[in-house]
Amino acid sequence: MACCNTRNGLIAGAVLGALLAVLGGILIPVGDSIITSTVSKVVLENGTTAYENWISTAVPVYRQFWIFEVKNPVQVVENGSIPQVTEKGPYTYRIRYLPKENVTEHSNNTIAFLLPAGAIFEPLLSVGLEEDSVTILNLAVAVSSRSHFYTMFPERLHPILNFLIKQNNASLFQTRSVKEILWGYRDPIVNQEVGLFFPYNGTYDGYYNVFTGKDDISKVALIDRWQGEQNLSFWNDSYCDMINGTDASSFPPSLDKDKSLFFFSSDICRSVSAEFTGTVNLKGIKMYHYMLPELLLAAPSVNPDNKCYCKNMDVTRNCTLGGVLDISSCRGGMPIYISLPHFFHGSEELRDLVSGLSPSEEHHSTYLDVEPITGFTMSFAKRLQINMMYGPSKTITVLNQIKEYTLLPVVWLNETAILDDETADMFKAEVTSRIRMLEAVRITLMSIGSVLFVACAVAAFVVHRKQENGKVV
Repeated sequence: MACCNTRNGLIAGAVLGALLAVLGGILIPVGDSIITSTVSKVVLENGTTAYENWISTAVPVYRQFWIFEVKNPVQVVENGSIPQVTEKGPYTYRIRYLPKENVTEHSNNTIAFLLPAGAIFEPLLSVGLEEDSVTILNLAVAVSSRSHFYTMFPERLHPILNFLIKQNNASLFQTRSVKEILWGYRDPIVNQEVGLFFPYNGTYDGYYNVFTGKDDISKVALIDRWQGEQNLSFWNDSYCDMINGTDASSFPPSLDKDKSLFFFSSDICRSVSAEFTGTVNLKGIKMYHYMLPELLLAAPSVNPDNKCYCKNMDVTRNCTLGGVLDISSCRGGMPIYISLPHFFHGSEELRDLVSGLSPSEEHHSTYLDVEPITGFTMSFAKRLQINMMYGPSKTITVLNQIKEYTLLPVVWLNETAILDDETADMFKAEVTSRIRMLEAVRITLMSIGSVLFVACAVAAFVVHRKQENGKVV
């Protein structure tokens, strides 16, 4: 009788274990339902969490500037010496604080908007004041020394330009305030307003048309058109002129770490990709960490995909120089060349012609931390360097001793934002905590149920065999 009771108890335990395991399995579609419900919140539709954050970001976005001061301007001009530079910064501004404007929904499940530009100086986050003086390259002289800008300064006018330079007591380099360098000043040589980011305040980026994700969540936030066009017109090539991905503030949900993320940046007039490099924990939230590939700006001989970005043979040494992107075609002809800070991942030749650069992955790489379920970018650092070129001239006196064309760093920037505690707590409460709790309950039930079922089933089988052999337990 004791043997029967024991066996019956074990069978009951096995049945209970099986039920617990089955219950844990039943919770899988419940978890999927919660994830599906969460993902639906990323649709760009009035009333969703994603829409509210999309219209106006609650997380402060800052743009830090480090300006490269030239320490030996006289030696460069008089002897053709290699310029020695030292970075001065950061000078920090808050940006992207203005909500999107002219937001219009279209019948093809896209939404259009303008992105207003604005910058507010943050003295407490800066190394000095906007009035600080820095010696940098003279923009007007640099422009005049480039042969492919003769449309702006024809060679027959170089004597006049040389006269203007002398009359204004100008040289290859100039000393200006940080505010003037970044946001503009009236240059006496060209008699117009110039500046690295002039004009900025009061301007707009766009129009953008992006998919809302209403009909297809896998397309949410992907750019359909920029400035009314589905392709760019800067590179005269169907591949390089493609607009791929989002604006990097978010991506379609349910990320696959084996696939690259694509985003378009109007700052550099092209689309780029980012690759998964690992996971990070940001304020208790698991993130996928993405970085720009090392070959992004590589020479076409190394990365053939970059052949259509190679437009200037002087700058690229016949397309053999890596690490620089000539964006003059989308900057009104101004000789602007983009690279990573300190020519990170660039050819050694770039650093050989300038003294004082020290590239490092920690300080000069671009990265994105993206929450994989929703596709929201929670932390990022976009780091770029603006360079200009100067070269020899027989006519312009201040360029007589220059020996070769040199790409000179002028400023590098770090545009950054990071998830704040309040937003992190809200996100965990609405998204990750429910999923994690359900996942913990499901695993616990399935684990306990499976162990209980196996243990009781084996024990019941042993008891049954002993009973058949006539042994008393």
